[in-house]
Amino acid sequence: MAHLLIMESPTKASTVKNYLGSNYKVVASKGHVRDLPKSTLGVDIDNNFEAHYINIRGKGDLIKELKKEVKKADKIYLATDPDREGEAIAWHLAVSLGIPEEKAMRVTFNTVTKSVVKEAIKNPRGIDMDLVNAQETRRILDRIIGYKVSPFLWKAVKSGLSAGRVQSAVTKLIVDRENEIRAFVPKEYWTIEATLENREGKAFEAKFYGDAESKAKIDLPDEAAAKTVVDAVNGKQFLVADIKKGRKIKNPAPPFITSTLLQEASRKLNFQSQRTMKVAQELYEGINLGSEFGGTQGLITYMRTDSPRISEEAKAEAKEYIIGKYGEEYYPETPRTYKSSANAQDAHEAIRPSGAKLEPQAIKKLLSLDQYKLYKLIWDRFIASQMESAELATVQTDFTCEGSLFRASGYTVKFAGYMALYEESADESEAGDDNM
Repeated sequence: MAHLLIMESPTKASTVKNYLGSNYKVVASKGHVRDLPKSTLGVDIDNNFEAHYINIRGKGDLIKELKKEVKKADKIYLATDPDREGEAIAWHLAVSLGIPEEKAMRVTFNTVTKSVVKEAIKNPRGIDMDLVNAQETRRILDRIIGYKVSPFLWKAVKSGLSAGRVQSAVTKLIVDRENEIRAFVPKEYWTIEATLENREGKAFEAKFYGDAESKAKIDLPDEAAAKTVVDAVNGKQFLVADIKKGRKIKNPAPPFITSTLLQEASRKLNFQSQRTMKVAQELYEGINLGSEFGGTQGLITYMRTDSPRISEEAKAEAKEYIIGKYGEEYYPETPRTYKSSANAQDAHEAIRPSGAKLEPQAIKKLLSLDQYKLYKLIWDRFIASQMESAELATVQTDFTCEGSLFRASGYTVKFAGYMALYEESADESEAGDDNM
């Protein structure tokens, strides 16, 4: 054996093994092999917060086996996950297995496909200690806060409770929000909807807006005010006072990042966060699609990201698919680019399919129901994010009756654009609207 490739996940290791030749041995560390001790703080606060790591209980035999493999290997590739946690695991492996710095080659890949994996192995790098230090800082903060605050909770609240870097801050946010809720003074308001019929007998809804003469909006603070309007207009004829027609452009939502994927999977699929991330992990690590679709391969990019950025290769593949499937009018004049938020780390691409041509319906029978649903959601969202905007013809009609102004609005689709494939949830769609 000439080369050893160490990964985190046995599933992903099995997938990657199929891509490499017989001179590669692919093994899995099954996550971390070292951590801070559970019985003590493990952090020397008075000595520059030095961390004292030990091998994780139950990992002894695995570490011995990995050491044997390391001794036999000419080259050692550390292919743990492409984030700061994965970088830290690579560093811990190098230290605990005694891998010399010159032999510890770090490789990362955002998608688990044959071409991407082979390209990553051709371009190894050293371990990024900035990422390792970032993870170690987070781990030390977890430990200090947890071990210092938890005993206080046991005395003040209940035995067995734990505090941490995240949940302690979140608890304060929840308490602050609850205090806001309790301090809120509810204000009563009423709305009125009138069911009207046009001359053809077609029914539609119009909402009370305000004063017919001034067109000023009027709030209805109580039942008496609402009843006054209802009694005045009930059974009376409504007259069309004004019709405004317009054009509205709806832009597609960006491809998913971790937070938006969790939100949309909850809204559209009724998936809880844990379920979504479990299925996403399966899609990322690799699914056996049989010989027809190239065997085992990862179907999506890395699912922990805060950036909507996508590669030029992915844009080109999406363009080819959109034009071939829908026609040139469904592709914008220039490829769409989405900006990351100001505080995004932007370490990884957006969550997208590994290959745009691999349509969900084509591989549906090879996936579990959950895998198919989530893959289709991710695939649809990505392809739609690269499509032309939708064009809507809008109409707003004002009606008057007994001095009151009622308003009805609606739209028809003049050009479907991305809506031919995907429509985001209502609270997201507003961000992509552009009135013209």
